[in-house]
Amino acid sequence: MNDFNPCGTRAAPGGKMDAHVHSTYSDGSHTVSELCRMASRLGITHLSFVDHDTTKTYLAAKEAAERNGIFLVPGIEISAYDYRRNRKAHVLGYGYRLPADHIDRLCVKTLEKRDARSHWQLERIKAAGIRVSDGVLERLTKDGGVLYKQFIMAAITDRPFGSAEYQSLYRRLFKGVGIAAGDIEYCDAHDAVRAVKADGGLAVLAHPGQLDSFDLIPELVPDGLDGLELNHPDHTPDDLERIRRLADRYHLFLTGGSDYHGAFGKAECLAAGFPLSIGWTGWKTFDLIKVLPALNCNYKTSLYNIIYKMSNIF
Repeated sequence: MNDFNPCGTRAAPGGKMDAHVHSTYSDGSHTVSELCRMASRLGITHLSFVDHDTTKTYLAAKEAAERNGIFLVPGIEISAYDYRRNRKAHVLGYGYRLPADHIDRLCVKTLEKRDARSHWQLERIKAAGIRVSDGVLERLTKDGGVLYKQFIMAAITDRPFGSAEYQSLYRRLFKGVGIAAGDIEYCDAHDAVRAVKADGGLAVLAHPGQLDSFDLIPELVPDGLDGLELNHPDHTPDDLERIRRLADRYHLFLTGGSDYHGAFGKAECLAAGFPLSIGWTGWKTFDLIKVLPALNCNYKTSLYNIIYKMSNIF
């Protein structure tokens, strides 16, 4: 049984949801308080913070969510890898139990590796004579306690993320033969799905179009994969059609969100305009397979509507 207590008022018809948001607990530029206020101003009623490799954000955001009338769902984006095809594959987890022991055990290794790598990169950059604002780094790492490349960039330049100057500097430092190039080793995507399931959550493959992880989908189904992220800023019309076909074939539900990172990403705002046919089940008190027939729902039904039905029944 999942005993999480979603914040805010009961789900109501006509609301809006963003199920993919990043804060300063990972590589976002806004705090959870700022994001909850932003969501409220935009008319967003449901929010899930899916900060990379950490389950801290949900509890940290509860008070801000309550103040702003936001229905909050526990979330995480696990930075994983498809070792068969040698490419990244991110796994979203929603509605897991807290404490999420299996997820935390898997992700703590990633956080340690990322923090160590980022500090090595920072030292390389400083050694090259590039000026870095330690005050900016201190402010951005206060919540999550992990250093990210995006934080280093913010401490070096005030140029916007989408500008040619920013992108050129980022590539020069962190890509190819850059002085701070290199990546860390990530957990296996199969292990990520299994960890989410072991903690009572729902496992969703994040932005398969962005990372070209389509071929991984049927291989994750036996591990317990529940859904696919459909609506994402990087998905093309062809990606959307392919995701829908795969969801139908393997009986997976669909989610969506802005992948908002604030000043550190391409999305300009939270996903206030995303269709409500894409959303989150919201409650995991009972097994989803058993609940859907009782609510006269199926995998193609709006998951937002499932939130509404279940929050008014229970």
